[in-house]
Amino acid sequence: MDLHKTDAEFMERFEHFAFDEVVNEKGQELDDVIRYMAILATLIGCQGREAFRMMLPKALDAGMTPVMVKEVVYQSVDYLGFGRMFPFLEITNDVFTERGIELPLEGQAVTTMEDRLEKGAQAQVDIFGDLMKDAWKNGHINRWLAANCFGDYYTRKGLNLAQREMITFCFLMAQGGCEPQLTSHAKGNMNLGNDKEFLIKVVSQCLPYIGYPRSLNAINCVNKAAE
Repeated sequence: MDLHKTDAEFMERFEHFAFDEVVNEKGQELDDVIRYMAILATLIGCQGREAFRMMLPKALDAGMTPVMVKEVVYQSVDYLGFGRMFPFLEITNDVFTERGIELPLEGQAVTTMEDRLEKGAQAQVDIFGDLMKDAWKNGHINRWLAANCFGDYYTRKGLNLAQREMITFCFLMAQGGCEPQLTSHAKGNMNLGNDKEFLIKVVSQCLPYIGYPRSLNAINCVNKAAE
């Protein structure tokens, strides 16, 4: 269905806002690759499947590599679970196949089953500081968090730690109801150089896809983290 025919007035205003006004707002601009990385993570977070399918080719055309896209999708499993991540993996594979991108892509894992806990715990320290050094010892969920979330995914190649923290911020912002974790990861972003001004740019560029309430909540969390 062509929305430009069925809903021309709406599309005129939405496209002007999302693709012109927001993108070019003075002081809120982002590099295209970073902007699309944030948008894709946000669309996964809010479960915007058809919008993700629409934006993925634009992201690839703007310079996001297939590896970058796959890393965003893979890491979302930690913050949304497999049930909500899986449709986006299928969409990604469909779009890649349509564009002649050969699958599987080159592997990006750098940990083994033997060292994933150690390296995951170190990634937590690199992001949040020395207080995380022994956090994995506080029960099995914290051990899983270090080994699985950080050891299996954050350590992978394809995205750097600052980019991974940014997409985590987007996953949490977009799904809503995760404000304590969003504040914590806003601080983690700042520790890696993604400062308050950068995070507000991220929120601004993603606002058309998640609306005003969750965007305003995210800005409150950024302000709280900055304090």
